[in-house]
Amino acid sequence: MADDKSGRRKQAQDAERRQQEREIAEEVERGDEPEPPVEASELGDFEAELESVEFPASGADIVAQLGDYAVQSVEGSYAIREVVPETEKEEFDSPAAVRVQIRRPTVAAAMKRVVEAGETLRNTEFSWSQRRAYEQTFRELEAIDADDDEGIAVVSDWVVDRIHEDETLPSSRAVRRQAAKFCRTNGYEVRADEWLGI
Repeated sequence: MADDKSGRRKQAQDAERRQQEREIAEEVERGDEPEPPVEASELGDFEAELESVEFPASGADIVAQLGDYAVQSVEGSYAIREVVPETEKEEFDSPAAVRVQIRRPTVAAAMKRVVEAGETLRNTEFSWSQRRAYEQTFRELEAIDADDDEGIAVVSDWVVDRIHEDETLPSSRAVRRQAAKFCRTNGYEVRADEWLGI
């Protein structure tokens, strides 16, 4: 591979794709964690539906083929179009990647809003590592109060507002800081050794 801008970009994209695949595989293996709100047994019929999709597939492809399919979670029913970003830039390498996306519908819905808002930005790439940091922040908010997803809604609204007003993606640190601020304002303890403990 040539040592030029294009070659370095390809190497970075390949490294990011490999990291993404490792993280998806790790998440699939961690089935014993508390959560996720969508039980694996609920995905049985959805697995059959996924067989009709040719991978790799974009979020837009998934929504076009399976957008109206509903998955049951402990919080209610979610259509696939509510939790998968309808964009060509969001790519799923395998059915496992789609399963990981939909097993935490509250977090997925927040990320869908953020990813689709980020599509409006010019010359801005939403890297896999930044995306994972945003997701981790939303998961931490979900874990703090699983009965009330207000924190996820407040922080995702803040991110989308920053994207529209500042025309840039807020840093993952700024998103964590905003989440920690929400927690402390609402009486949730955030220790310094935790993800949100900034």
